Amino acid sequence: MSSSVGRFVWYELMTSDVEAAKAFYAKVVGWQAESTAATGMTYTLFKVGEVHAAGLMALTEDARNRGVPPCWTGYVAVDDVDASSDQFKQHGGAVHVPPCDIPNVGRFAIVADPQGAVLALFKGATPQQAPADTFGAPGHVGWHELMAADWEKAFAFYATTFGWQKADVVDIGPMRKYQLFTAGEQPIGGMFNKPAKVPAPFWLYYFSIDAIDAGAERVKSGGGTIINGPMEVPGGMWIMQCIDPQGAMFALVAPKK
Repeated sequence: MSSSVGRFVWYELMTSDVEAAKAFYAKVVGWQAESTAATGMTYTLFKVGEVHAAGLMALTEDARNRGVPPCWTGYVAVDDVDASSDQFKQHGGAVHVPPCDIPNVGRFAIVADPQGAVLALFKGATPQQAPADTFGAPGHVGWHELMAADWEKAFAFYATTFGWQKADVVDIGPMRKYQLFTAGEQPIGGMFNKPAKVPAPFWLYYFSIDAIDAGAERVKSGGGTIINGPMEVPGGMWIMQCIDPQGAMFALVAPKK
C-alpha cells in the first residue's frame, strides 16, 4: 500500500477566467504560476518557491454542460481508482467523471460522497510517497473542512473509504459539534453539520498565510469577497472564508491577526 493512501495529495481550481485567477491568487496567497502543456492541455501549476502547491485549469466543456461553477477540488490518494469509485457508488455516492488516465501523471476520478460533497480520487503513474511536509506552511493547505448534511454519517463513510480516524470534538455552539479527523497522526481537518443557509454539502480548503488581516485586505483589493471572518478559532489560529472574483469558494488560515 502506498504511504500516501487516504491523504489529500493535490488541489485544483477549475475557473471561468484562468488569467484573472492567476493574478488573484498570486496576490492573495503569494503563488507563482507556471503553465504546462505536458498533459495535452493547458494547465497552470501554482508554486511556492520550487514546490508545487496546487493546479489551475479552465472549466471543461463537460463541466460547463453539467452546470459546474468555478470551484476548488481536493484529490485523495487511493490504491485503486476504479475500485474506490465503485465503493463510492456502492455506498450511495456518485461518480461524476469516471476513472481515466492522465498520460505520465496518473489515474483519477471525480466523485461525490453519499451526501453530495465532491472530491477526486487519484493514483500516480509512479509509486506515491507521503506528501512533502508542507501542511500548514505558508502558501500550502493548512486545513480541510467538510460542511456535511450529517457529519456523523459522513465520518463513518470516510472512515470506511479512506481509513480516517477521529481526533478531538470541539463545541461550536448550542447542540453543534465539530469533529476533527486524522489521516495518520496529525489532525488535517474537521467536519460539522452545515448551516441551514448553505444549500449543499461541500469540501472547503484553507490556504495558509502569515497574517489574516493583511490577507483580508488582499482579498478585497483583488476583487474577492469575504463571507465569514476574520475570526479566531480554538488553538489560536485565525481564519476567514472567501469567494474569489470568479465565484470559487476558498478559505485562509493564519497564526496571527
